[in-house]
Amino acid sequence: MRVAAFDCGTNSLRLLIADAQDGALTDVVRTLELVRLGQGVDRTGRFADDALARTLETTQRYADLCREHGVERMRFVATSATRDAANRDEFLNGVRDILGVTPEVISGGEEAALSFRGAVSVLGSDAETERLVVDLGGGSTELVLGDGTPMSSFSMDVGCVRLTERHLHFDPPTQAQRAAVRADVNAALDEAAAVVDLSRASELVGVAGTVTTVTAHALQLPRYQPEVINGTRLSVERVLEACADLASMPREQRAALPYMHPGRVDVIASGALVWSVIVGRVRDASGIDTVVTSEHDILDGTALSLAD
Repeated sequence: MRVAAFDCGTNSLRLLIADAQDGALTDVVRTLELVRLGQGVDRTGRFADDALARTLETTQRYADLCREHGVERMRFVATSATRDAANRDEFLNGVRDILGVTPEVISGGEEAALSFRGAVSVLGSDAETERLVVDLGGGSTELVLGDGTPMSSFSMDVGCVRLTERHLHFDPPTQAQRAAVRADVNAALDEAAAVVDLSRASELVGVAGTVTTVTAHALQLPRYQPEVINGTRLSVERVLEACADLASMPREQRAALPYMHPGRVDVIASGALVWSVIVGRVRDASGIDTVVTSEHDILDGTALSLAD
């Protein structure tokens, strides 16, 4: 069955067209645009007109790709920014008019479950390994702990776009601004830890663009190489060093990195701060000494759900 999964977050709109068979996916098209739908939502509670226009234009291009490749079934999921926006119906109706399917505004819990399913689909299930999968997005960050299937999850309202707009107003960010981001993440983790037992994690898996970009920076890749990034296992120390470097780097220097997507330049400092706090807290709670990066996440989980 040929399926199409759309994942619309705070920062990006992604599309996966794949052939699904026997619980596995074969990619046909995998693409993303950093549309920044959540621009200003943390402050205003509404989608900006230009952000809506960018996102719907990209949705139209994706619809054309679906027709070109003979997609049989599709699912469009929207996450943090759409959950928060008062005028979300304007966006959802626009997507429905373009695709002919009803977009779903999924909960943080479902977002976490789909991310876990996508990550584990390529890592393999292991009843002896309790994995903590972290999906670090633009508006929210999902934590889900499981041993092949999710056991507990929590969605934190911290993400690279939300915290950039809230705290990082200088280039490079000041020490005080970086401390404010860390404080927000630590407060969110205090709440999350009451639901998800971080001490049980025998493996930490990070997914989504911030994590993959931090990994590319740690590896000093000559360009963005998903085939190299996927499945990479790095020491905690190496991850924290890469995060600290990106968080203190001026914008011009970040923009010059060969693996940096132009739409991620202004939010990677915040994302790196979020990831560093999470990695440090999980290490302290569980004793892990390495971190795994996966290129497979909620997009893959959504595509797999279409074949159920």
